[in-house]
Amino acid sequence: MPIGRTLEKKIQYRIKRQKDSVFVLNDFLDLSDKNQIMRALKNLINKALLVKIGQGLYARARISTVTNNPIPEKDISSLAIEALKKLKVKVLPSQYDIMYETKGSTQIPTGRVITVKGRVSRKIRFNESYIKYARAS
Repeated sequence: MPIGRTLEKKIQYRIKRQKDSVFVLNDFLDLSDKNQIMRALKNLINKALLVKIGQGLYARARISTVTNNPIPEKDISSLAIEALKKLKVKVLPSQYDIMYETKGSTQIPTGRVITVKGRVSRKIRFNESYIKYARAS
């Protein structure tokens, strides 16, 4: 990466090169201080390169062909699982997924209920799509 790039360009470059779709603030703390990174991320949201899906959680964006607005490049459940794994929360299959896989139910799970081991208070959502947590026993 050439020297002399702005912080925003450095973050943008890192986002393009990552295979992950979800980014947390800690992914960029080696570049500068927290306030400058937050400003750069806000500018990238305004440029429709990122969307915010939770406090300190950002997802790579694409432009919707229907609404012409930025939307995450993946569905909210995939993003939530990726984000929770980044935050070191153990994610397990939900009871709905297990019932569907074992042919106990013909109803296709929505993926909006995620079973986690431990306690999670972080809200993950985009527009009207949000994730609920079920605690593993």
